[in-house]
Amino acid sequence: METKIPYEKTFRTPFEIVNLLKSRGLSVSDFKMAARYIENIGYYRLSAYMYPLLEKPKTKHCYKKGTSFNQVMMLYRFDKKLRIFTFNEIEKIEIAVRSTIVDRGCGLLGNPFWITDPECFKDVKKFHHTLELVESEIKHSREDFIVHFKQKYSEYYPPAWILSEILPFGVITSIYGNIKNARLKKNIAQRFGLQVAPFESWLTIVALTRNACCHHARVWNKQNTILPMLPHKIAYPWISLQTNPLRIYLDLCIIKYFINIISPNNDMTHKLKSLLSDFPNVDHSAMGFPYGWEEEPVWMPSHRSSVPTP
Repeated sequence: METKIPYEKTFRTPFEIVNLLKSRGLSVSDFKMAARYIENIGYYRLSAYMYPLLEKPKTKHCYKKGTSFNQVMMLYRFDKKLRIFTFNEIEKIEIAVRSTIVDRGCGLLGNPFWITDPECFKDVKKFHHTLELVESEIKHSREDFIVHFKQKYSEYYPPAWILSEILPFGVITSIYGNIKNARLKKNIAQRFGLQVAPFESWLTIVALTRNACCHHARVWNKQNTILPMLPHKIAYPWISLQTNPLRIYLDLCIIKYFINIISPNNDMTHKLKSLLSDFPNVDHSAMGFPYGWEEEPVWMPSHRSSVPTP
């Protein structure tokens, strides 16, 4: 185990940081503008976009010859646009998955309050943890429909179709993972052409990617910590080329798979190609994109007019 040392780095002003970067070989064409960016964004956040531009060994903190501050900002802007693009697609998945879980739960269980019914879940401890989150959302919600329900009805918990509208996506995925009725879990997963285990795994990936986008975290070259489960059988077009399963490309493939089912005539491929073409100097391999990715079945145009029901 490496010996720990005291943290002795001192605070530097934006102007001092720009001078430091220049001393390490980073070209800065507009000193004041660079300092302003560091002031508004923060050096620590921007340093993640500087790291790939360092020479090896990176511990020497020397930049590759010809590297400029403009390249750093190019990567920062690309990552920002990638986050916005990704989140916009995830929103569609979140709404569709939320609706499917709620509606099929109510239909198959015959219980409009099943989300807050302990009999519907296999792990009591997990259920009570989820219920605490549910109660917190109800308590703090100022949504008109929640206020109306509290004022008019005697039940403490609203029915699933109302309650789900105020629950974070992560809570919705936790609810799915703890469902006791195996037939219900299978029915929900089959709506998206997947077995239960891969479906649950992919929901986790979507939720984590969503959170990264919401919290303005770096996504373009970040290595994920959770390995997605790949299905043995899959009902709709998928990928065949080898790629790093911990990079954003596979996350985007999972998102595109869901989007193809939810909105068959979507333009996600076109929008992603446009984004990449707007930033030709971004290293696609750092994101896990294999050569010829755009020819993969999942990225090809879909002409299905409806989603089959299992």
